[in-house]
Amino acid sequence: MTIDWQFLMPLIFAGLMGTAILIYVILDGFDLGIGILFAAADKTEKDRMIASIGPFWDANETWLVLAVGLLLVAFPIAHGIILTALYLPVFMLLIGLILRGVAFEFRAKVPVHRKGRWDLIFFSGSLMAALAQGFMLGLYVLGLDFGLAAFGFAALVAVCLTASYAAMGAAWLIYKTEGDLQKKAVRFLRHALAFTAVGMVAISAATPFASPRIFEKWFAWPEIAVLAPLPVITALMFLWLWRLTFKLPTPDDRHALTPFLVLAAIFALGFAGLAYSFYPYVVPERMTIWEAAAAPESLAIILVGTAFVLPVIIFYSFYAYRVFGGKAHDLRYD
Repeated sequence: MTIDWQFLMPLIFAGLMGTAILIYVILDGFDLGIGILFAAADKTEKDRMIASIGPFWDANETWLVLAVGLLLVAFPIAHGIILTALYLPVFMLLIGLILRGVAFEFRAKVPVHRKGRWDLIFFSGSLMAALAQGFMLGLYVLGLDFGLAAFGFAALVAVCLTASYAAMGAAWLIYKTEGDLQKKAVRFLRHALAFTAVGMVAISAATPFASPRIFEKWFAWPEIAVLAPLPVITALMFLWLWRLTFKLPTPDDRHALTPFLVLAAIFALGFAGLAYSFYPYVVPERMTIWEAAAAPESLAIILVGTAFVLPVIIFYSFYAYRVFGGKAHDLRYD
């Protein structure tokens, strides 16, 4: 049987790009969330929070670079349309990430009495990056519409995604810390879960009305029977996680990693729902992945390079998380 590479190649790259975005949202989501939680932490707690993400945050952002790089080289037309439409929030995202990186390094090198300003910059950069990502997601869900209602919806998604990142950050702290900070992280998680749920409900409610095609994909038979378990499972996971927060932390630290894994699964289910809704479009209702894709010959060359780069990123990520596993200790720079 002859393989239709012209059809298959864009699908492969769409899958790779989608996977990179999902991994980025989960991994960089928790270290952005920890930056956001800086607003409610004291000086000692901030050092321990930084120690919990120190070995990982740079590697986490590699997945964003990979996702944007795949969009650029594999879907250059879509890259131009999407980033042009989202120019300002993308600019704010980059500024936020730069501020985070600079603050992360400088807070470790300045005198103690000046550390506070860099903590504020780290918080501001984290908040800015999270809000920008949520705003972009809201506009994308509504088909890159720029009306007043679309801006209002994007602002709601921005706030809720920021709270979702704070929930991820709190879940990571439950896993990586102990004592009073761990107990405080449980309270953070409990408060952030409500906003996370509101954001997922808002996106789920708006998505089928973004276009008649998506509405038909959601509510036609038998598609509705296949999709119905997704919101039910997600709601049950939210309810179970909410109840778990009243039992944490346990004396033997059981289930310390469970909140993070459950939130990651919730994010994955939400992402799967969005991917199903917008397929086969990469630019909502304007351009399919095949219309936006580069030539199959170009994609073949890029795939060879990806086959070398992707395993290295995966190996390093697993290695870093294994080597620096366990509880975060006091921050030291000597």
